Amino acid sequence: MAAMTIEARAFWLEQPGRGILRTTTLPEPKPGEVLVRALTSGISRGTESLVFNGAVPESQYQAMRCPFQDGDFPGPVKYGYASVGIVEDGAPAMKDKRVFCLYPHQDFYIVPADSVVPVPDAVPDARAALAANMETALNAKWDSGAWIGDRIAVVGAGVVGCLVASLLKGLSKVRLQLIDIDPRRAAIAAKLGCDFALPADAKGDNNLVIHTSASEAGLATALSLAAFEATVLELSWYGDKRIAVPLGENFHSKRLTLRASQVGAVAPSRRATVTHRERLIAALDLLADPVYDHLITGESRFADLPQTMTRLATAPDGALCEIVRYR
Repeated sequence: MAAMTIEARAFWLEQPGRGILRTTTLPEPKPGEVLVRALTSGISRGTESLVFNGAVPESQYQAMRCPFQDGDFPGPVKYGYASVGIVEDGAPAMKDKRVFCLYPHQDFYIVPADSVVPVPDAVPDARAALAANMETALNAKWDSGAWIGDRIAVVGAGVVGCLVASLLKGLSKVRLQLIDIDPRRAAIAAKLGCDFALPADAKGDNNLVIHTSASEAGLATALSLAAFEATVLELSWYGDKRIAVPLGENFHSKRLTLRASQVGAVAPSRRATVTHRERLIAALDLLADPVYDHLITGESRFADLPQTMTRLATAPDGALCEIVRYR
């Protein structure tokens, strides 16, 4: 009997600013592997725009590789890490299950069975594509050390900023503001149950400030809102862009701490007891809350992904998460 083959299509960045769909032939899954048919994928707008525009610094080529990436920066490269699909073949225990995988934008793919995580029944396909962003937010919460009664500012109401704020607002007696330069984000903040402010109206004297805007002005705002001996937790990734950080003024007199949080490693406070897989499972469980549907502000077809990425990477429009549909 002839071996089964499947024609799969994947989104590739051919060169900075130009994406295409390439076709490849997949073999049958080997023992311990699964064949996944993609249902949705999420575009991680900040990071994927930097990749699309060729803004990954050469010193970070290795650190920025994502699981199952093909090719190399600046291109051609197959990049992405938020795929939701259904297992069509392979490990019998996984057959017909909906799964999340840190895989690029591709309609069919084969991966080791332990690389996919089942999606809870309560989490629909589109919302499940937020899992990588929720994992980043959960890791940031652990990194932050936030606690009862804290005064917290989250600067930057993009997808990650909104997710971080939604996780922290549940702490008892916290004062939390979600801050952004776009007044349209007030509506999203309200749906998440968070207080919103423009930078000029933000409350100061925060013992924890989390910055997610990936802008020089946003980081300056974050530092200005910090109280004496506060921590400013930096989640933004700037690619090859150099930014000025106001370490004069009152940075030293306030004895501030500027600290990075990055999802590639589990936060030190949980690293001994939580694996990467367990963190991803927890992120998917958190997405059972339908409030997170408000973070999905656009959908497009997989066939149109080259045009969609050009639009998202070159013409910021205030949208949050864009979902790619494969059928």
